[in-house]
Amino acid sequence: MDKEALKSGSAGLGLNLSDHQVDQFESFEEALYSQNAIMNLTRVPREECVTRHFLDCLILSPLIAESSTVLDVGTGPGLPAWPIAAARPDLTVVALDSSNKYIRFLESQPLPNLELILARGEEFAAVETFDFVTGRAVAPLSIQLELSIKAAKIGGLVAPMRSSLEEFEGTAEIIKTLKLKLLEVKVIRVPHTDVVRKIPLYQKVAKTPARFPRTWAEMKKNPL
Repeated sequence: MDKEALKSGSAGLGLNLSDHQVDQFESFEEALYSQNAIMNLTRVPREECVTRHFLDCLILSPLIAESSTVLDVGTGPGLPAWPIAAARPDLTVVALDSSNKYIRFLESQPLPNLELILARGEEFAAVETFDFVTGRAVAPLSIQLELSIKAAKIGGLVAPMRSSLEEFEGTAEIIKTLKLKLLEVKVIRVPHTDVVRKIPLYQKVAKTPARFPRTWAEMKKNPL
């Protein structure tokens, strides 16, 4: 692993990783790629893990207030939940996924501030629990917002990780329906790359209507 790229890229995001934390990232990378041939956990080449996985996830850190509770919907092999929890021990992070293979992998990489939950996003029982809800490559935006909104506290943030090509001006009716307010769209370059992420910051302004989230089939058939 390119430890210097991880440390310098993280520093640019306001994170000064200790040697112990860097070693944790190195161990996670080793485990991820050791298991990848068996479990098909990622398509990203190992030589790009630091930038395309770790630093890409850590761009969320400046957006998360100290001591927040964080939910990662559809975490996959722990991205962004695991890097965020490793780099920010002040946070309490929950990694949610419906695939047992991902949860089993994450059980081999425990962190004291990371909780793992095996469940579908639309069936997750938490209501108005989290300060910050995110997810990476989960679903089309309207579905990701619908999956995320119930678990967010009133006044909390929903911050889906989206691509640089996506636009958000046409979502007014969706966010009104879900009781959200678009505060701003952060445009952030992933350190040591030319990759740019757009992260819309939605604030939950009222209690989520009881009918949301709908079943996965309903969301797919009739997206907001």
